[in-house]
Amino acid sequence: MKTLLLVRHSKSDWPEDIEDFDRPLTDQGIVNATKMGNYLKERSVDIESFISSPAKRALHTCELFSKVFQKSYSTDATLYNPREANFENLIYGLDDSINSVALFSHNNGISNFANSLTDEIVNLPTSGVVGYEIDCDSWSDFEMAKKRFLFFYSPKNFNQ
Repeated sequence: MKTLLLVRHSKSDWPEDIEDFDRPLTDQGIVNATKMGNYLKERSVDIESFISSPAKRALHTCELFSKVFQKSYSTDATLYNPREANFENLIYGLDDSINSVALFSHNNGISNFANSLTDEIVNLPTSGVVGYEIDCDSWSDFEMAKKRFLFFYSPKNFNQ
C-alpha cells in the first residue's frame, strides 16, 4: 500500500509587478500552512517524501510542512500549472521505497487530479490537503491500482 497526499499551496498575495510564479504567501498563509502541517502530524499522518512546484507560494508551503515533519523536500517543475498527466507522470517515476508522498501544487490542476482518483469530490482551498490510499507495491502501477479516499482537511478544521 502507498499513500498519496495532495496539498494546495497556502494563501498567497497578489503584489503589483510580481509574476505569478513569484507570488509570496500572506501572513495568514504562513500561519495556515504551519497549522496544517501540525494538524496532520498530530493525526499521525505519515509523510516520507515532499515534492513541490517550484513556484514561490507552493515551495514556501512545502518548506513549512517539511519543517514540521523534519524531512527534506524536492521540487518538480511539472507541478506548476499542472494537468492530470503531470501528476501521473511524476507518480509513476517515484522510487518504490517511498510509501507516502505529499505533492504541493496549484488549482485548478490539483483539484482536477484529486477528483479523477475516486468518487469523492473535493475542491481544495488554499492549505487544503486530501489523502488517498493506493493499493499497489510499485508506483508504476498507480494508474490501474485501486484508490481509496482517506481524508480531506482544510483550514476550517482548525479555525473553529
